[in-house]
Amino acid sequence: MYADLVDQIEGLLCGESDPIANLANAAAAIFHSLPNLNWAGFYLLRDGELVLGPFQGKPACVRIPMGKGVCGTAAASRRSVLVRDVHAFPGHIACDSASESELVVPLIRDGAVLGVLDLDSPSIARFDMLDQAGCEALAAAVVRHLGRASPV
Repeated sequence: MYADLVDQIEGLLCGESDPIANLANAAAAIFHSLPNLNWAGFYLLRDGELVLGPFQGKPACVRIPMGKGVCGTAAASRRSVLVRDVHAFPGHIACDSASESELVVPLIRDGAVLGVLDLDSPSIARFDMLDQAGCEALAAAVVRHLGRASPV
């Protein structure tokens, strides 16, 4: 499933230079392709904090400090964070009370964090290591199509 979605995202983003358009299409493709999600989208690193970018789902938190919540932890540590039960994650930021599990993958290019891919599910333990590996491949595909400038 993830290999097909990577191919789909590569096709959607190929030839488009606008990073926001590419992030919007990637968020929509992910949200509508992966089962049991209630939110899929991106936060972009701006002036030391994560700022809401293109997404699919209910309105979300606009700003997340580095190192705070699942997204801020993934960005600060430069590694994916898989949370089987968000209520057990210290400092979880509840943007949607329906979310029960979360997977966040940092977007990294040339050692610099550009932002994160954030996926939420209304089911506990929705994500596993296969999802993490698949989403890391999705994030890498998205980063390839963001151009050399940081997404604005």
